[in-house]
Amino acid sequence: MNRTEFVVATAIILFVAFSLGWFANWLIHRFTRVSQADVDQLERMSQELHEAEETRDQAITYLQQREAELTNQLAQTEAELTAAMEGLRDARHEAEEMRAYVERMNSN
Repeated sequence: MNRTEFVVATAIILFVAFSLGWFANWLIHRFTRVSQADVDQLERMSQELHEAEETRDQAITYLQQREAELTNQLAQTEAELTAAMEGLRDARHEAEEMRAYVERMNSN
């Protein structure tokens, strides 16, 4: 094989390799291409996810506020109960003193 035949054979081999590479690249991009419908669907799903996260954040905020309100109300109710129990204890003590006084007056 002389020099000219060698150069031509090498050029043909390189051209065939380039052609096969280009064709393989075209096939890969053809099969992996994302359609506009898929992009639209992903965008819609992203928007729905964002809205769901906002709704979740609002629900968490509402629940935290409601929990704070209920905790405050419970503390107030417990304070009122404590005051009522002290008042009842004082009233019982006073009633007991009155009974003792009445019994002393009746026994005299």
